[in-house]
Amino acid sequence: MPLILIVDDSPTEVFVMQKALEKHGFKTAAAENGAEGVRKAREMKPDLIFMDIVMPGVNGYQATRMLVNDPETSLIPIIMVTTKGQETDRVWGLRQGAVDYLVKPVSAQALVEKAQAALAT
Repeated sequence: MPLILIVDDSPTEVFVMQKALEKHGFKTAAAENGAEGVRKAREMKPDLIFMDIVMPGVNGYQATRMLVNDPETSLIPIIMVTTKGQETDRVWGLRQGAVDYLVKPVSAQALVEKAQAALAT
């Protein structure tokens, strides 16, 4: 069962995402900010990370860069899931090392499809 780490400072977003993913057979864990997300990614070695951008302290761009540049976590695919919907935000997120970019609100179906696609590669 693939493990997905959800890094988001909104408990509501985390709950909705966990419910959708677990319903489709994924195991989930959560972190409420970028620093905790980096720490948990190093400890748990998830199969995939869904990363918010706007968070207190270490933001999603910074956390993604840290994970991509760390040999221990560099192969974990990261999908940005954020309210930042500008094309420049998407391009910047992908430049930090994210493999995909979703703009909130994200449907449960889109979330599951993106997870399945990222894990199939």
